[in-house]
Amino acid sequence: MDRERKVLEKVRRGRLYTESEASFQAARRRADLIFDYNHTRPSDEGRRRELLEAMLGSVGARTVLLAPFHAAFGSNVHIGDDFFGNVNLTCVDDVEIRIGNGVMIAPSVTLTTTGHPVHPGLREDFRRFSEPIVIEDRVWIGSNVVVLPGVTIGYGSVIGAGSVVSRDVPAMTVAVGVPCRVVRPITDDDLATRVDGSTLT
Repeated sequence: MDRERKVLEKVRRGRLYTESEASFQAARRRADLIFDYNHTRPSDEGRRRELLEAMLGSVGARTVLLAPFHAAFGSNVHIGDDFFGNVNLTCVDDVEIRIGNGVMIAPSVTLTTTGHPVHPGLREDFRRFSEPIVIEDRVWIGSNVVVLPGVTIGYGSVIGAGSVVSRDVPAMTVAVGVPCRVVRPITDDDLATRVDGSTLT
């Protein structure tokens, strides 16, 4: 038990740890439940909801998560109310991923809490570090975005398609690129325009 506590403290502090050290957490993986979810008929809403509640750490009301969905654990993913996740959402959730209310995620997005050291001498036994990801309420993440360990995306922000998010994104901003950078604030002017600036009327 002391050994497990020491490993968990190492993980919590963002220090390097190995696959062998973390093997005691294997029981928290929900691979079979995720497999079942991905092979459930879209029309079987009751079964899909049952599986969502079993495979995720927590899930809010009116959640839509399209298959296929992928996760390292599943049990470290927490999703709020009114969530929409499109196909091929991948969560590398060695530690917690917290997603707020009213979040929309486009196809083929990866949220990864885990990275590996640059020097190959440090990568034996799959040595890695893990830091939690937080996506606050009403965020929209575009297609093919990658969110890296330790990132918080602030309330209402938009992440442009294809971005790699390696740093925190402030609330109510549009951020795009590799690496992802804030390009402008979201203002009341956006109430009358589409994402490309053309008017809604």
